[in-house]
Amino acid sequence: MNLISKEVMHVGEMASGATLTVPVYRIKGNGQGPNVYIQANMHGAEVQGNAVIFQLLEQLKHIELNGSITLVPYANPVGCNHKNGEYTLGRFDPITGENWNRMYHFDESIIEPFAKAHLNQSNAEIAQAFQALMVKQLSQKLNHNVYGITTGQRIAYQLQLLALEADLVLDLHTGPISSKHLYCPDYARPSAEYFDIPHVLFIPNGFDGALDEATFCPWWYLQLKFAELGRDFPITKTDENQGENAVIKESFTVELGSQEQIDLDVAHEDALGILSYLQYQGAINSQQYQPKTMTRYSCLLKDYKALYSPMGGMVDYLAEFGQPLPAGEPLARILRMDNYGDGDPLHYINFDHSVIPILHFASASVNQGTELYKVFSKYTIL
Repeated sequence: MNLISKEVMHVGEMASGATLTVPVYRIKGNGQGPNVYIQANMHGAEVQGNAVIFQLLEQLKHIELNGSITLVPYANPVGCNHKNGEYTLGRFDPITGENWNRMYHFDESIIEPFAKAHLNQSNAEIAQAFQALMVKQLSQKLNHNVYGITTGQRIAYQLQLLALEADLVLDLHTGPISSKHLYCPDYARPSAEYFDIPHVLFIPNGFDGALDEATFCPWWYLQLKFAELGRDFPITKTDENQGENAVIKESFTVELGSQEQIDLDVAHEDALGILSYLQYQGAINSQQYQPKTMTRYSCLLKDYKALYSPMGGMVDYLAEFGQPLPAGEPLARILRMDNYGDGDPLHYINFDHSVIPILHFASASVNQGTELYKVFSKYTIL
């Protein structure tokens, strides 16, 4: 049985002096495979990831590990405890209004000088030196900023330092009312088929502040710069290299369904899907974890569209998640009782083209301009 160690990481202090802490679980591997970092609950209401981490820990007790694995539930103690009545808010920092998942750091200016200075080193030497550089830079921002940093940055930077130790990074989230979907960097497309997730969003290999981007973008930009300089520096498996010469660096945002609820049975299935990916990447040594056979739909991020309510009212969400909705079929209908008797109380919403509904707003009561749905407006089968 694998030994699971636990530490408590201090990430801030409240006005009362109470310490903000985050639990960190570690399982040591044999050093023969990629290291893994998995976190959950960066947004307060997105709690299913904690149940998945529990189920992963239960499985990992008995699996031979090639790479070490770090798991962090309750990643954001401020967001977790940000309640308003029955509801957990915790998507935005209540002081600054900034999205908790947009505070991570990446400085593109380090890429070119590093690449030129390390052009003739081995892939392994480059990976070690580049990781050390990013850790040094982030540690300086965290500990030696004369003007200080925000609460959100302090939490994010400490989590990011843990993620920088890893080769494979999974950030577990949920939507409001949502189907499961995966944010996959465009360069890592082959990996998408190893998660048991039927809907995949291929995102550009660029940085917009999220953890997945903060951990894969530096390596992607470094690969591009080396290519400009005539040097091959692969960072993912391909049919040609099968990871033999690559420094594997991949990161994903895994959307596990709907917020404000956990389901331990579903979490067990989600954990098996994650273990399938880890087996594919060689982080664990067990052939029993294999991806399920399923229809997987993909969409480019630019074709992932938000639908905003054309009017205020009460919404009856009609469309089934995750299945193609034919053109003209109703996505939702809006009830306007103020129009009853002297107008039309029901208004139907549909598209002139097929879409796949992925998530919708949590409440039936909406103002004009509220985001009702997000849909794959163009999609293909993987």
